[in-house]
Amino acid sequence: MLQTIGEWLFWERLWLPANVSWSDLEDKGDHIYPKASHLYAALPFALCLLVVRCLFERYLATPLANAWGIKDKIRLTAEQNPVLEKFFCSQTRSPSQADVTSLCKKTSWPQRRVEVWFRRRRNQYRPGLRKRFCEASWRCVFYHFAFLGGILALYDKPWFYNLREVWEGFPQQSMLPSQYWYYFLEMGFYLSLLLSLAFDVKRKDFQEQVIHHVATLTLLSFSWVSNYIRVGTLVMMLHDSSDILLEGAKVFNYAKWHQTANTMFVVFTALFMVTRLVIFPFWIIHCTWVYPMEKCSPFFGYYFFNMLLLVLQILHVYWSFLILRMFYRLVFTKVCQCLEGDLRSDEEEEDNDPPAEENHKLGHINGCGARDRGSDR
Repeated sequence: MLQTIGEWLFWERLWLPANVSWSDLEDKGDHIYPKASHLYAALPFALCLLVVRCLFERYLATPLANAWGIKDKIRLTAEQNPVLEKFFCSQTRSPSQADVTSLCKKTSWPQRRVEVWFRRRRNQYRPGLRKRFCEASWRCVFYHFAFLGGILALYDKPWFYNLREVWEGFPQQSMLPSQYWYYFLEMGFYLSLLLSLAFDVKRKDFQEQVIHHVATLTLLSFSWVSNYIRVGTLVMMLHDSSDILLEGAKVFNYAKWHQTANTMFVVFTALFMVTRLVIFPFWIIHCTWVYPMEKCSPFFGYYFFNMLLLVLQILHVYWSFLILRMFYRLVFTKVCQCLEGDLRSDEEEEDNDPPAEENHKLGHINGCGARDRGSDR
Protein backbone atom coordinates (compact mmCIF):
# COMPACT_ATOMS: atom_id res chain seq x y z
CA MET A 1 0.00 0.00 0.00
CA LEU A 2 2.82 2.40 0.91
CA GLN A 3 4.54 1.57 -2.36
CA THR A 4 1.33 2.37 -4.27
CA ILE A 5 0.96 5.69 -2.41
CA GLY A 6 4.59 6.51 -3.12
CA GLU A 7 4.20 5.75 -6.82
CA TRP A 8 1.09 7.93 -7.03
CA LEU A 9 2.67 10.75 -5.03
CA PHE A 10 5.75 10.85 -7.25
CA TRP A 11 3.93 10.20 -10.48
CA GLU A 12 6.03 11.97 -13.11
CA ARG A 13 3.10 13.74 -14.73
CA LEU A 14 2.36 15.49 -11.43
CA TRP A 15 5.82 16.95 -11.04
CA LEU A 16 7.46 17.07 -14.45
CA PRO A 17 6.58 18.28 -17.96
CA ALA A 18 5.66 15.79 -20.66
CA ASN A 19 8.50 13.71 -22.12
CA VAL A 20 10.59 14.20 -18.95
CA SER A 21 11.05 11.42 -16.39
CA TRP A 22 12.84 11.04 -13.07
CA SER A 23 15.59 9.14 -14.86
CA ASP A 24 16.43 12.35 -16.72
CA LEU A 25 17.16 13.99 -13.36
CA GLU A 26 19.57 11.39 -12.06
CA ASP A 27 23.01 12.66 -11.07
CA LYS A 28 25.57 12.38 -13.83
CA GLY A 29 29.11 13.54 -13.18
CA ASP A 30 29.07 17.25 -12.33
CA HIS A 31 25.33 17.49 -12.94
CA ILE A 32 23.60 17.11 -9.58
CA TYR A 33 19.84 17.51 -9.29
CA PRO A 34 17.60 18.21 -6.28
CA LYS A 35 15.75 15.20 -4.86
CA ALA A 36 12.80 14.69 -2.53
CA SER A 37 15.07 12.85 -0.07
CA HIS A 38 17.00 16.09 0.46
CA LEU A 39 13.95 17.62 2.17
CA TYR A 40 14.63 15.65 5.34
CA ALA A 41 17.54 18.02 5.93
CA ALA A 42 15.09 20.86 6.63
CA LEU A 43 14.35 19.52 10.13
CA PRO A 44 17.99 19.44 11.31
CA PHE A 45 18.44 22.93 9.85
CA ALA A 46 15.34 24.12 11.77
CA LEU A 47 16.52 22.58 15.05
CA CYS A 48 19.98 24.09 14.61
CA LEU A 49 18.46 27.51 13.96
CA LEU A 50 16.31 27.20 17.08
CA VAL A 51 19.48 26.52 19.11
CA VAL A 52 21.27 29.43 17.44
CA ARG A 53 18.26 31.63 18.16
CA CYS A 54 18.26 30.71 21.85
CA LEU A 55 21.98 31.46 22.11
CA PHE A 56 21.57 34.72 20.18
CA GLU A 57 18.70 35.95 22.35
CA ARG A 58 20.48 35.02 25.55
CA TYR A 59 24.03 36.19 24.85
CA LEU A 60 23.55 38.98 22.31
CA ALA A 61 19.99 40.34 22.26
CA THR A 62 19.49 40.36 26.05
CA PRO A 63 22.77 42.21 26.81
CA LEU A 64 21.88 44.66 24.04
CA ALA A 65 18.47 45.20 25.64
CA ASN A 66 20.22 45.88 28.95
CA ALA A 67 22.61 48.35 27.31
CA TRP A 68 19.71 50.22 25.69
CA GLY A 69 17.67 50.22 28.89
CA ILE A 70 14.82 48.14 27.50
CA LYS A 71 12.73 46.93 30.42
CA ASP A 72 9.36 45.28 30.91
CA LYS A 73 6.86 47.73 32.32
CA ILE A 74 5.07 46.93 35.54
CA ARG A 75 1.63 45.48 35.01
CA LEU A 76 -1.11 45.00 37.57
CA THR A 77 -2.32 41.43 38.00
CA ALA A 78 -5.87 40.21 38.40
CA GLU A 79 -7.31 39.60 41.84
CA GLN A 80 -8.01 36.07 42.99
CA ASN A 81 -11.56 35.14 42.01
CA PRO A 82 -12.49 31.47 41.41
CA VAL A 83 -15.70 32.30 39.53
CA LEU A 84 -14.05 34.59 37.02
CA GLU A 85 -11.00 32.34 36.71
CA LYS A 86 -13.18 29.34 35.87
CA PHE A 87 -15.09 31.34 33.25
CA PHE A 88 -11.84 32.68 31.79
CA CYS A 89 -10.24 29.25 31.45
CA SER A 90 -13.24 27.19 30.40
CA GLN A 91 -15.32 29.55 28.23
CA THR A 92 -13.80 32.75 26.85
CA ARG A 93 -11.18 35.35 27.62
CA SER A 94 -13.33 38.14 26.17
CA PRO A 95 -16.84 37.93 27.65
CA SER A 96 -19.80 39.59 25.99
CA GLN A 97 -21.88 42.24 27.70
CA ALA A 98 -24.42 39.59 28.70
CA ASP A 99 -21.65 37.45 30.20
CA VAL A 100 -20.32 40.41 32.17
CA THR A 101 -23.79 41.13 33.55
CA SER A 102 -24.20 37.50 34.59
CA LEU A 103 -20.77 37.42 36.24
CA CYS A 104 -21.56 40.63 38.13
CA LYS A 105 -24.52 38.87 39.72
CA LYS A 106 -22.46 35.78 40.60
CA THR A 107 -19.56 37.70 42.12
CA SER A 108 -21.45 40.74 43.50
CA TRP A 109 -18.88 42.92 41.75
CA PRO A 110 -19.71 46.08 39.77
CA GLN A 111 -19.40 45.87 36.00
CA ARG A 112 -16.24 47.99 35.82
CA ARG A 113 -14.47 45.76 38.29
CA VAL A 114 -15.28 42.63 36.27
CA GLU A 115 -14.11 44.29 33.05
CA VAL A 116 -10.85 45.38 34.69
CA TRP A 117 -10.29 41.85 35.99
CA PHE A 118 -10.62 40.34 32.50
CA ARG A 119 -8.41 43.03 31.02
CA ARG A 120 -5.67 42.35 33.54
CA ARG A 121 -6.08 38.57 33.23
CA ARG A 122 -5.73 38.71 29.43
CA ASN A 123 -2.62 40.82 29.76
CA GLN A 124 -0.94 38.13 31.85
CA TYR A 125 -0.67 35.98 28.69
CA ARG A 126 1.08 38.68 26.72
CA PRO A 127 4.90 38.64 26.72
CA GLY A 128 6.99 41.61 27.77
CA LEU A 129 8.89 44.21 25.81
CA ARG A 130 12.26 42.47 26.19
CA LYS A 131 10.92 39.24 24.68
CA ARG A 132 9.56 41.11 21.68
CA PHE A 133 12.86 42.94 21.31
CA CYS A 134 14.79 39.66 21.30
CA GLU A 135 12.44 38.10 18.72
CA ALA A 136 12.65 41.10 16.40
CA SER A 137 16.44 41.24 16.77
CA TRP A 138 16.78 37.58 15.80
CA ARG A 139 14.57 37.94 12.73
CA CYS A 140 16.34 41.14 11.68
CA VAL A 141 19.76 39.49 11.89
CA PHE A 142 18.61 36.37 10.04
CA TYR A 143 16.92 38.31 7.23
CA HIS A 144 20.00 40.50 6.91
CA PHE A 145 22.37 37.57 6.43
CA ALA A 146 19.85 35.65 4.30
CA PHE A 147 19.47 38.63 1.97
CA LEU A 148 23.24 39.00 1.67
CA GLY A 149 23.50 35.26 1.05
CA GLY A 150 20.87 35.55 -1.68
CA ILE A 151 22.79 38.38 -3.35
CA LEU A 152 26.01 36.34 -3.26
CA ALA A 153 24.19 33.31 -4.69
CA LEU A 154 22.53 35.24 -7.52
CA TYR A 155 24.54 38.29 -8.53
CA ASP A 156 26.61 36.41 -11.14
CA LYS A 157 23.75 34.28 -12.50
CA PRO A 158 22.18 35.19 -15.86
CA TRP A 159 18.62 34.58 -14.62
CA PHE A 160 19.06 37.33 -12.01
CA TYR A 161 19.09 39.86 -14.87
CA ASN A 162 17.02 38.05 -17.50
CA LEU A 163 14.04 36.09 -16.17
CA ARG A 164 13.75 34.06 -19.37
CA GLU A 165 17.00 32.37 -18.32
CA VAL A 166 15.09 30.87 -15.37
CA TRP A 167 13.62 28.29 -17.76
CA GLU A 168 16.62 27.72 -19.99
CA GLY A 169 17.15 23.94 -20.07
CA PHE A 170 14.34 23.31 -17.56
CA PRO A 171 14.01 20.90 -15.80
CA GLN A 172 17.52 19.52 -16.46
CA GLN A 173 19.21 22.33 -14.54
CA SER A 174 22.09 21.28 -12.32
CA MET A 175 21.88 22.28 -8.66
CA LEU A 176 24.59 24.60 -7.35
CA PRO A 177 26.02 24.36 -3.79
CA SER A 178 25.01 27.97 -3.12
CA GLN A 179 21.43 27.14 -4.06
CA TYR A 180 21.40 24.15 -1.69
CA TRP A 181 22.58 26.13 1.33
CA TYR A 182 20.39 29.12 0.57
CA TYR A 183 17.32 26.93 0.14
CA PHE A 184 17.72 24.87 3.27
CA LEU A 185 18.66 27.78 5.50
CA GLU A 186 15.42 29.46 4.42
CA MET A 187 13.40 26.26 4.76
CA GLY A 188 14.92 25.61 8.18
CA PHE A 189 14.13 29.17 9.26
CA TYR A 190 10.46 29.04 8.25
CA LEU A 191 10.10 25.58 9.78
CA SER A 192 11.63 26.91 13.01
CA LEU A 193 9.12 29.79 12.98
CA LEU A 194 6.30 27.29 12.55
CA LEU A 195 7.60 25.16 15.42
CA SER A 196 7.98 28.18 17.71
CA LEU A 197 4.63 29.90 16.95
CA ALA A 198 3.11 28.60 20.18
CA PHE A 199 5.92 30.18 22.22
CA ASP A 200 6.43 33.42 20.30
CA VAL A 201 4.54 36.67 20.69
CA LYS A 202 0.90 36.10 19.72
CA ARG A 203 -0.37 38.28 16.89
CA LYS A 204 -3.80 39.14 15.58
CA ASP A 205 -2.88 37.57 12.25
CA PHE A 206 -1.87 34.25 13.85
CA GLN A 207 -3.91 32.24 11.35
CA GLU A 208 -2.46 34.21 8.42
CA GLN A 209 1.03 33.53 9.77
CA VAL A 210 0.36 29.79 9.90
CA ILE A 211 -0.99 29.89 6.33
CA HIS A 212 2.02 31.91 5.22
CA HIS A 213 4.58 29.56 6.81
CA VAL A 214 2.83 26.42 5.53
CA ALA A 215 2.43 27.91 2.02
CA THR A 216 6.07 29.00 2.02
CA LEU A 217 7.34 25.58 3.12
CA THR A 218 5.06 23.84 0.60
CA LEU A 219 6.21 26.21 -2.12
CA LEU A 220 9.88 25.70 -1.30
CA SER A 221 9.49 21.91 -1.02
CA PHE A 222 7.59 21.58 -4.28
CA SER A 223 9.93 23.92 -6.13
CA TRP A 224 12.90 21.91 -4.84
CA VAL A 225 11.56 18.55 -6.00
CA SER A 226 10.41 19.95 -9.35
CA ASN A 227 13.69 21.83 -9.81
CA TYR A 228 12.10 25.26 -9.74
CA ILE A 229 15.02 26.39 -7.59
CA ARG A 230 16.09 29.26 -9.83
CA VAL A 231 12.83 31.11 -9.41
CA GLY A 232 12.64 29.92 -5.80
CA THR A 233 15.84 31.74 -4.90
CA LEU A 234 14.51 34.90 -6.56
CA VAL A 235 11.30 34.72 -4.50
CA MET A 236 13.22 34.24 -1.24
CA MET A 237 15.59 37.14 -1.85
CA LEU A 238 12.70 39.41 -2.83
CA HIS A 239 10.90 38.70 0.43
CA ASP A 240 13.98 39.09 2.63
CA SER A 241 14.79 42.55 1.24
CA SER A 242 11.87 44.33 2.93
CA ASP A 243 11.65 42.10 6.02
CA ILE A 244 15.04 43.42 7.19
CA LEU A 245 13.65 46.96 7.43
CA LEU A 246 10.46 45.94 9.23
CA GLU A 247 12.27 44.01 11.95
CA GLY A 248 14.92 46.72 12.22
CA ALA A 249 12.22 49.37 12.67
CA LYS A 250 10.70 47.35 15.50
CA VAL A 251 14.08 46.87 17.17
CA PHE A 252 14.72 50.63 17.22
CA ASN A 253 11.14 51.33 18.28
CA TYR A 254 11.52 49.09 21.33
CA ALA A 255 14.77 50.92 22.12
CA LYS A 256 12.82 54.23 21.89
CA TRP A 257 14.83 55.45 18.91
CA HIS A 258 11.55 56.61 17.43
CA GLN A 259 12.99 58.89 14.74
CA THR A 260 15.11 56.06 13.34
CA ALA A 261 12.24 53.57 13.67
CA ASN A 262 9.81 55.86 11.86
CA THR A 263 12.25 56.51 9.04
CA MET A 264 12.94 52.80 8.59
CA PHE A 265 9.22 52.07 8.58
CA VAL A 266 8.56 54.64 5.85
CA VAL A 267 11.34 53.13 3.72
CA PHE A 268 10.01 49.65 4.49
CA THR A 269 6.50 50.65 3.37
CA ALA A 270 7.78 51.90 0.03
CA LEU A 271 9.99 48.84 -0.51
CA PHE A 272 7.21 46.44 0.52
CA MET A 273 4.77 47.97 -1.95
CA VAL A 274 7.31 47.84 -4.78
CA THR A 275 8.55 44.29 -4.14
CA ARG A 276 5.30 42.59 -3.06
CA LEU A 277 2.69 44.43 -5.14
CA VAL A 278 4.70 45.24 -8.28
CA ILE A 279 7.79 43.08 -8.77
CA PHE A 280 6.34 39.88 -7.32
CA PRO A 281 3.11 39.75 -9.36
CA PHE A 282 4.26 41.49 -12.55
CA TRP A 283 7.75 40.04 -12.81
CA ILE A 284 7.98 36.82 -10.77
CA ILE A 285 4.45 35.45 -11.28
CA HIS A 286 4.54 36.58 -14.91
CA CYS A 287 7.81 34.69 -15.24
CA THR A 288 6.30 31.49 -13.81
CA TRP A 289 2.99 31.84 -15.65
CA VAL A 290 4.03 32.88 -19.17
CA TYR A 291 7.62 31.89 -19.88
CA PRO A 292 7.30 28.13 -19.12
CA MET A 293 4.72 27.84 -21.89
CA GLU A 294 7.45 28.76 -24.37
CA LYS A 295 9.38 25.63 -23.35
CA CYS A 296 6.75 23.00 -22.53
CA SER A 297 3.02 22.33 -22.29
CA PRO A 298 1.14 22.90 -18.99
CA PHE A 299 1.21 20.16 -16.36
CA PHE A 300 -0.05 19.77 -12.79
CA GLY A 301 3.14 21.11 -11.21
CA TYR A 302 2.88 24.25 -13.32
CA TYR A 303 -0.62 25.02 -12.02
CA PHE A 304 0.15 23.98 -8.43
CA PHE A 305 3.29 26.13 -8.22
CA ASN A 306 1.49 29.19 -9.55
CA MET A 307 -1.44 28.60 -7.19
CA LEU A 308 0.95 28.73 -4.21
CA LEU A 309 2.45 31.96 -5.52
CA LEU A 310 -1.06 33.41 -5.77
CA VAL A 311 -1.73 32.44 -2.14
CA LEU A 312 1.36 34.40 -1.13
CA GLN A 313 0.19 37.32 -3.24
CA ILE A 314 -3.20 37.35 -1.49
CA LEU A 315 -1.39 37.53 1.85
CA HIS A 316 0.75 40.37 0.47
CA VAL A 317 -2.39 42.33 -0.36
CA TYR A 318 -3.86 41.67 3.10
CA TRP A 319 -0.69 42.82 4.85
CA SER A 320 -0.42 45.83 2.55
CA PHE A 321 -3.71 47.18 3.90
CA LEU A 322 -2.44 46.84 7.46
CA ILE A 323 0.88 48.47 6.62
CA LEU A 324 -0.82 51.37 4.82
CA ARG A 325 -3.05 51.93 7.85
CA MET A 326 0.05 52.21 10.03
CA PHE A 327 1.71 54.47 7.48
CA TYR A 328 -1.36 56.74 7.44
CA ARG A 329 -1.40 56.96 11.24
CA LEU A 330 2.32 57.72 11.29
CA VAL A 331 2.36 60.39 8.59
CA PHE A 332 -1.08 62.03 8.57
CA THR A 333 -2.33 61.98 12.16
CA LYS A 334 -1.21 64.00 15.14
CA VAL A 335 -2.08 61.27 17.59
CA CYS A 336 0.62 58.81 16.55
CA GLN A 337 3.95 60.60 17.06
CA CYS A 338 6.00 57.43 16.78
CA LEU A 339 5.78 53.91 15.44
CA GLU A 340 3.65 52.28 18.12
CA GLY A 341 3.70 48.78 16.72
CA ASP A 342 2.29 46.52 14.05
CA LEU A 343 -1.47 46.60 13.53
CA ARG A 344 -1.27 42.83 13.13
CA SER A 345 -0.17 42.54 16.74
CA ASP A 346 -2.20 41.21 19.60
CA GLU A 347 -1.96 44.49 21.49
CA GLU A 348 -2.05 44.72 25.24
CA GLU A 349 -5.02 46.52 26.72
CA GLU A 350 -4.54 49.39 29.12
CA ASP A 351 -3.40 47.81 32.35
CA ASN A 352 -4.17 50.69 34.70
CA ASP A 353 -7.68 51.45 35.81
CA PRO A 354 -9.37 54.71 34.83
CA PRO A 355 -8.76 57.47 37.43
CA ALA A 356 -12.28 57.14 38.81
CA GLU A 357 -11.86 53.41 39.14
CA GLU A 358 -8.52 53.79 40.89
CA ASN A 359 -10.22 55.88 43.59
CA HIS A 360 -12.90 53.25 43.97
CA LYS A 361 -10.49 50.81 45.66
CA LEU A 362 -11.34 47.64 43.82
CA GLY A 363 -9.26 45.50 46.10
CA HIS A 364 -5.73 44.45 46.85
CA ILE A 365 -3.12 44.09 44.13
CA ASN A 366 -1.45 40.70 43.93
CA GLY A 367 2.09 41.02 42.56
CA CYS A 368 3.10 42.55 39.28
CA GLY A 369 3.95 41.40 35.77
CA ALA A 370 5.12 42.73 32.45
CA ARG A 371 3.29 45.13 30.18
CA ASP A 372 3.48 44.64 26.47
CA ARG A 373 2.40 45.55 23.01
CA GLY A 374 2.86 42.79 20.42
CA SER A 375 4.46 43.48 17.06
CA ASP A 376 5.41 41.59 13.90
CA ARG A 377 5.75 41.24 9.84
